[in-house]
Amino acid sequence: MISAAKPTTCTLVVSKGQSRNPAKRGLESAIAQAAGQLDGVEVIMVPHLYDLPKGGESLELLQKIEGDLIVCSWIFSRAAHWVLDRNGIGGATGEVELGADDLDEEDDPSATAESASEEQEPVDRVTDLYPRPDRTIHCLDLKVSESADDFIGEIKRILNIADEADRSLPIVGGKIVEVDETTSRRWYPVIDFSRCTNCMECIDFCLFGVYGVDGVENILVEQPDNCRKGCPACSRVCPENAIIFPQHKAPAIAGAVTEGDEGFKIDLSQLFGAPTDKSDPIATAARERDEQLLLTGREAVGIDDNLKKRQAALNEKPKDNLDRLIDSLDELDL
Repeated sequence: MISAAKPTTCTLVVSKGQSRNPAKRGLESAIAQAAGQLDGVEVIMVPHLYDLPKGGESLELLQKIEGDLIVCSWIFSRAAHWVLDRNGIGGATGEVELGADDLDEEDDPSATAESASEEQEPVDRVTDLYPRPDRTIHCLDLKVSESADDFIGEIKRILNIADEADRSLPIVGGKIVEVDETTSRRWYPVIDFSRCTNCMECIDFCLFGVYGVDGVENILVEQPDNCRKGCPACSRVCPENAIIFPQHKAPAIAGAVTEGDEGFKIDLSQLFGAPTDKSDPIATAARERDEQLLLTGREAVGIDDNLKKRQAALNEKPKDNLDRLIDSLDELDL
């Protein structure tokens, strides 16, 4: 009697880079080939995750997967998770150790959030109100290492596969499916719903019809291709830093995990009069929006009265740790 084949326990998705860089292609292929030899792992290779068109072959294939996922892509892990989520591929965020060594306990965002939650009233996030499917998605950033062995080691750690056990396992020749789909480079915002409070600041600020609401009045990126290429203005006015542009050159806007409550790293020298060329993010956002309005033949609006009122209302919210630090410095006799 022939026993049934062991079912796939996890699917690895390898998202290709936008360029044809041979080193990148080699890394993608090496990871796929090695992972395909692991028992219980199925491998799918797709074009660049951020560029996948709605209704395309890649997304349709990924949407059919019901189990846990490990995703390797050339964008930050947080960005990859929410790109998948916006396309109906949701789940809990899996812990990733590869590339996380730079964060110590003092800079750990989860630790900061925990301490902040003890001092502030809890705020409802969209994921609190609408939990994601009961599965785990681990997103690995291909930028953190040039070694396929590093990624295979992390995949084994996630799947709890010991190296010693691997040597006794039969090589099952795991299935590798490669989707050959034509894509073009895109630019649109991605919402991190674990941070989003549904405040609607983005839909009020954006004048290009990018944002909308769903049937239960949750914010969504309704017309992604209406977004003006290179413009990240809405991410600057979001009070929760919940808007990601995965291809932006600034890591904080592109989805990198940053320190502190609001993703700011405090330079204490600036609090004592050191010069800085950092402009106000709201003024920068208004300028970026005006540039795009003018390019489309529309009139610039600057920091309009509605934006002023909304930002003033946001400033009345309970103070975060950064506010309290600055207040305490003001009270010192320096």
